[in-house]
Amino acid sequence: MKILIFGRGVIGTLYGWALEKAGHSVEFYVRPGRAAEYGSVLPLKFYDARTKLKGELVEENWAIRMREDLPADHDYELILVSVQHYRFNETAAYLRPRAGKATLLIFNNFWKDPQASASSLPMDQIAWGFPMAGGGFSKDGVLGGALLRRVQFGTFGANPTERELAVYDLFRKGGFKIQQHRDFRGWLWAHFVLDAGLLSQALQAGGSMKLVMASTSHGRNAILNIRELLPVLQARGVDLKAHAELAIAKLPPWLGSMALQMILKFYAPARAIVESHANPEELRRVCRDVLDEARRLGISVPRLEAAAPLFPS
Repeated sequence: MKILIFGRGVIGTLYGWALEKAGHSVEFYVRPGRAAEYGSVLPLKFYDARTKLKGELVEENWAIRMREDLPADHDYELILVSVQHYRFNETAAYLRPRAGKATLLIFNNFWKDPQASASSLPMDQIAWGFPMAGGGFSKDGVLGGALLRRVQFGTFGANPTERELAVYDLFRKGGFKIQQHRDFRGWLWAHFVLDAGLLSQALQAGGSMKLVMASTSHGRNAILNIRELLPVLQARGVDLKAHAELAIAKLPPWLGSMALQMILKFYAPARAIVESHANPEELRRVCRDVLDEARRLGISVPRLEAAAPLFPS
């Protein structure tokens, strides 16, 4: 399959690497002038946890192919889009006249309604997913982090289309385990609230997600942060019982904190993700968006309000 990764970000790069290793042709779209800035060789040092729970350390210099234009008559079969949620609108505007015949795999976070956000794109060409990977680029340009085995896909109450099934098959053959959700909107919003609870605590810990997961007091507060935000999900119509990921908010805070510590201590891929993450603006924007929605809905979130000076509008 001929695949275009939109941007040379962390998520797109990790999955682009895996898909190329699986035998597909992978190229990256980057903004004009960025190809020379990035260079054609990308140093990698991350954990690939698709086949082993503890992960295998990948260390290589990967030669990548980039382009700085995207004509409407291109022949890509899949365009993978994974951008920060606050960058999606401009990405969709760029892709709208350039989708061609490709399947558009929308592979990122959303807090606004995802279908409304993508309404300018050809909806019958979209597949919806969410990556289970993360990391960041070091000061010397090395990509660190981890690529996990599981990948999330979903629909909005309907059965998957032929395009979506083809994407699921692509990832299965690439060594990933697929988890499907019929209420993908609810799943995305639940995940976003989990992020807000953890990331607001990371901001209070000086921007360190590692400290949140390693510290009993910060971990406890993160669990309380998440618990406080559950009414925001309920007000948006999310069935809390339908999303197992939210179970951590129901644990006694000391036990939830202990679970975070165990993950960090014994699971190297997760440790690599939190140690490599390098986008402080993402932390601020996630927290700010959830706080704005809580205020709009008239829901009291005193813990998040107290942290608001750390992510001003």
